[in-house]
Amino acid sequence: MTVARDERPDETAQPAGSESSSSASSSSSASSSSDARAARPRRDAVARAAVDVTDRFSSRGHAMARYVAQRVVLKPTIWSITSVTVIDRDRLKGVEGGFIVVANHSSHLDAPLILGALPRRLARYLATGAAADYFFDVPWRRKLTELFFNAFPVQRGSSTATPAGTPGSSTPQAPGAVAAAAAAAAHPSTGATAVPSAARRKAAAKAAARRRAGQPTVSARSLLERGYPVLVFPEGTRSKDGTVASFKPGAAALAAACDVPIIPLALIGAHIAHPRGSSWPRPGRLPVGVAFGDPMRPEPGETPLDFSARLRAEILRLKDANTARILGPEHPSEGARP
Repeated sequence: MTVARDERPDETAQPAGSESSSSASSSSSASSSSDARAARPRRDAVARAAVDVTDRFSSRGHAMARYVAQRVVLKPTIWSITSVTVIDRDRLKGVEGGFIVVANHSSHLDAPLILGALPRRLARYLATGAAADYFFDVPWRRKLTELFFNAFPVQRGSSTATPAGTPGSSTPQAPGAVAAAAAAAAHPSTGATAVPSAARRKAAAKAAARRRAGQPTVSARSLLERGYPVLVFPEGTRSKDGTVASFKPGAAALAAACDVPIIPLALIGAHIAHPRGSSWPRPGRLPVGVAFGDPMRPEPGETPLDFSARLRAEILRLKDANTARILGPEHPSEGARP
């Protein structure tokens, strides 16, 4: 295990059987092949369209602006008000293209810590889903969210990480509003702030209008298909006391649908340093940690629910294995404040 004290910014043969069984199998196989051939042109067209999109997610200029916002402003701010330890970042060697980052979620520090702890080559195009009816309804808030977190709009009740029609979608996440510290913005949370239904209807109407106009739509799946990574908090909202809730299966389903790996990581101490409900991290540069696990993929025949449970178990393992290392041998129990 590598521990880095990071306090500075930076797809056979078929067995013999009866004739009728063989005939039925052949018929079924022919039908499946026909369906696959019929679907291939549509999939190819979608893939070409995704690659041909030119927007801020592929823009080098926007990537440079994010570099300044994240590495010159956001990371130094967070690293100066907390004591950050990054563990096993070398597990990410060889990761490239589209992937999903999955983590436990308990604090506004979470997204900034993840962005700062990831190697720059992986963080450069990382995108985060944010509630359209809050983070994209006011121009200044939309610009800040896009700048600091490369955010894309998601309708509340839809999913940042679930293909259409898949049950158990993830709730869109607030992308860690600590960036607002550097830009004098507020610290709202999609998990804690009630939004009037009229605002939700207005945001949904705007999205429908964009689709009717033929404008490109952005989703976690479309970004992954274009080779860009996304950040997902599968608990659906921030924990109140640092405990890890059950994971919604959206991220696991998306990884299988897009054939991309998931990077599990455990965030340690963030709920103590910046508790839910507080407007700013507690003074004293409290210790926080980011512990990376090996990239994971669904196993053959594994359902999204089972894969999601396996992801959660790995994050809990990482958390348990490294908590004393981050917080000390006499670390506070879950939810306790020093």
